[in-house]
Amino acid sequence: MRFERSHTRKAVALTVASSLVLLASACGGGDDGGSGDSGSSGGALEGRGPITFATGKDTSGNLTNQVAAWNSQHPDEKVTVAELPESADQQRAQMISNAQNKSDAFSVLNLDVVWTAEFAANRWVTQLPEDQFPDLGKLLPSTLDTAKYRDKLYAVPVTSDGGLLYYRKDLLAKAGVKPPTTWAEMVTDCQKVKALPEAKSIGCYAGQFEKYEGLTVNFSEAVNGAGGVVVGKDGKPNVDTPEALAGLTALTEGFKTGFIPKAAITYQEEPGRRAFQEGNLLFHRNWPYVYALAGKTDGSSKIAGKFAVAPLPGLKGPGVSTLGGHNYAISEFAKNKATAADFIKFMSSEERQRANIEKTSQAPTWASLYDDAALNKQFPYLAPLKASIEGAQSRPKVVKYGDVTTAIQEAAYGALTGTTTPKDALAGLQTKLSQLITQ
Repeated sequence: MRFERSHTRKAVALTVASSLVLLASACGGGDDGGSGDSGSSGGALEGRGPITFATGKDTSGNLTNQVAAWNSQHPDEKVTVAELPESADQQRAQMISNAQNKSDAFSVLNLDVVWTAEFAANRWVTQLPEDQFPDLGKLLPSTLDTAKYRDKLYAVPVTSDGGLLYYRKDLLAKAGVKPPTTWAEMVTDCQKVKALPEAKSIGCYAGQFEKYEGLTVNFSEAVNGAGGVVVGKDGKPNVDTPEALAGLTALTEGFKTGFIPKAAITYQEEPGRRAFQEGNLLFHRNWPYVYALAGKTDGSSKIAGKFAVAPLPGLKGPGVSTLGGHNYAISEFAKNKATAADFIKFMSSEERQRANIEKTSQAPTWASLYDDAALNKQFPYLAPLKASIEGAQSRPKVVKYGDVTTAIQEAAYGALTGTTTPKDALAGLQTKLSQLITQ
């Protein structure tokens, strides 16, 4: 949640680029994204010196090492980490507040992949000159697509993410069942495992169901895994359908029957991970970073050596992951943008991404790393993870993403907590999204 120096431009190019930046600033930016170009011109990035990297709470424990590697090589251009809250929604809110105040406190922003369009349209991040990032073609195409808005580059993918089903392989083996490929199989598997004396009190399944961005992800996966969509390929919302209803109903019934523990309504990624590591869950939907933490043999995980991963199950067949990951962008109001660009190239390089996956199991964006024999031996899920990422569906790429994800969370949370029916929740959501998403 990623080594080269920027080439110095000729003085004329610098003057032209500066003029274009000033012109873009004078034009301002509207919340609706306006028309024509958004953000700066994508010309040369100027200024060298210390910068600040704004990022969510480092749950991996490796960010300090990555930044230290840069700082040791660039003593005059040191990076200070501004660690924001663990919650993605709170991270986004602080970054937006910083941008609306035109503050230069943040230089490089660690953006959830789905925020790129919103930040670019509002001119909160700088358009990047693609010729200064020559390795873009070596990244997974699905990840690079998340870094662009109106076919222009505004960020660089540093980590990707695909949802995985973590499961207790020891308990499944003892119960004589295989990892599930459908929701119904997962329910049946849990019933068989809970018949074991040592597993009678274990919770069956949990994802991320608190009212925050993780709920948007889990709701989307439930809908997509049932054959539905939240927003179609035509950019129009289409969530009031039998398929979406089937997906949401599976989640609501999970809570009603106890298949999903009541406590899971409060779960973000970390509480769910901790519950799984404590041995309190049989199945758990989470991201690749959990693999390294759950496998630690220092006593922090009670299930080290006892778990494995599988693709997400869908309603009637294999599931569909929501595309996750993080892109690094440069704040439009930052100083020392040339240093910021070099830092992004450093952190997104194959060498840094390899070092990061080896320490954290976070999904890289370099395609070559998924085919690396040594990494596949260490992380046997890499091949299915690559397939998951390549087949993943994105959350809505819209300018008013904050309003859209809030509407999704409110509708899904209402259904999960029983304050509204799944059918009414989807009908209301369709109406709300139709008002928010305009072409």
